[in-house]
Amino acid sequence: MKVLEIKDKARKLNMEPLRSNLSKYYILSQSEVCKEKNIFLLSLVFSSPGNETRRDLIRKTWGNVTSVQGHAILTLFALGMPVLLTTQQEIDKEAHKNKDIIEGVFLDTSGNQTLKITAMTQWAVTFCPNALFILKVDEEVFVNLPALMDYLLNLKEHLEEIYVGRVIHQETPNRDPRSQEFAPLSEYPEKYYPDYCSGEAFIMSQAVTRMVYVVLKEAPMTVPADVFVGICAKSIGLVPIHSSRFSGGKHISYNRCCYKFIFTSSKTTDAEMSLAWKEISDGNECTLFETYYGLISCKLLTYIGNFKHLHVTSIKNNALYFGD
Repeated sequence: MKVLEIKDKARKLNMEPLRSNLSKYYILSQSEVCKEKNIFLLSLVFSSPGNETRRDLIRKTWGNVTSVQGHAILTLFALGMPVLLTTQQEIDKEAHKNKDIIEGVFLDTSGNQTLKITAMTQWAVTFCPNALFILKVDEEVFVNLPALMDYLLNLKEHLEEIYVGRVIHQETPNRDPRSQEFAPLSEYPEKYYPDYCSGEAFIMSQAVTRMVYVVLKEAPMTVPADVFVGICAKSIGLVPIHSSRFSGGKHISYNRCCYKFIFTSSKTTDAEMSLAWKEISDGNECTLFETYYGLISCKLLTYIGNFKHLHVTSIKNNALYFGD
């Protein structure tokens, strides 16, 4: 009964009070950018205020795509306020030039990412209600839009169930008060977090986004932002859908045919992003064998890369220990 009530509220949302009081919530709102447009996929790139270089790179690569198979795509950048006034002036210039920056009224710090996801959820349901799907993605992530669009085209019949990404299962809350991700028992007493999609990149349908918006104020703000979304999803009776084609927090070692198959890869360098987008867009398809070989190759290289990183970190830690 509670879920049915939430669905009913989500369908009847009245966002006019927010529209008439924009400056309370957003410094830059781009409130007209979706007007009278049927957007298939709205990509909200969560970006750091001072990182104009990365935003420009995304604009030149995967963020430059406005349509796949005749379906409209819109890519916008989600920011909070910078600490420095000079950075704000640069953002204002950038927004005037590109008209693709949403800036919320909160400081863009690591501790305010739950506020950021709340503000951008609110923006999506208020100013882009015709967007069928919403992709939340971090600026460090490479996105293979053609492959992702193929996948989404097969999900159009289940719009009240779409919350998809790399699912994190049975993660225990951090109870260390010194940690940035500290979750006090008083705020979240459960042994495990509910299943949730890793925050580097996940997708929700508009229908799900509206339901999440209805329950936002019931979830604890002290948990990590991606967990926060998972808690909201659980409260509306939604089970996240896992796809291994989302990399989560991992960087996938580059291989052309592997990158043509996966949806995302985290921690991509500027050079890797440019190369990946160039080769994905070159029109040269991969055979089934090449795709299979590419997936094995990049998985093996990713595993070796992670092993080397852990090994080097262990050596450094031991050296520091013995040095002490």
